[in-house]
This record gives sequence, C-alpha cells and structure tokens, in this order.
Amino acid sequence: QVQLVESGGGLVQAGGSLRLSCAASGRIFSNYAMGWFRQAPGKEREFVAAISRGGGSIRYEDSVKGRFTISRDNAKNTVYLQMNSLKPEDTAVYYCAAAWSSSRMSLNGADYWGKGTLVTVSS
Repeated sequence: QVQLVESGGGLVQAGGSLRLSCAASGRIFSNYAMGWFRQAPGKEREFVAAISRGGGSIRYEDSVKGRFTISRDNAKNTVYLQMNSLKPEDTAVYYCAAAWSSSRMSLNGADYWGKGTLVTVSS
C-alpha cells in the first residue's frame, strides 16, 4: 500500500500564494503518476492537476492553468502544487492522489488518496 500525507494548506488572501506538498511512503514513488484534486464546500471533488511518473507529461484543469504548477521530486518521494494568484473560488480541501498510470488519474480510477489539506482564500 501507499500512504500519502498532504501539507501546506492554510489561510491566504486573494492574490497570494501557497505551496502544497504530498509525501508518499510504502511503495516506490517513481512508479506512480501523481495528481491533485480538490473539493470546495458544497461541491463534488474535481481534478486539478496531474504529473506522469517521470514528470514529462503534465495536465491541468482549465481554471488553474497559468496559476498552478505541479512538480515532483522522486528522490524525496514528494509531489508539489505551487499555487499563485489564488482566488476565493480556489477555497477547497486539496487531496493528493497516486495512480499506476496517468490514464487512471481520475476520481474513480486513482489507487491511493491522502486525507486532504484545507486551503482557504479570503477576498
């Protein structure tokens, strides 16, 4: 099994930045595609960003393109989500996920999930 632990969430003003981290353990990190999802109050969980095993393929949800950057450091078994120009609508619990392939990186297809970290953006 894989254990995923998110960190870096908190309260930030609109226009500010946060960097989320997800530390993985229990399996060889480099074997997994990694991703971030979020769930806003009263909304369903949605895809945010994903990165392939080697980091060569990246995709984002349209609303975060140009503002968020996903990256990974396989030597540290960690995936990051740098969030800039934050907006109140970015407020959500952010979840880290792992999947055996990028094609499985979805709400129903991801193999492992973290417990989430709360990001609150005030206006």
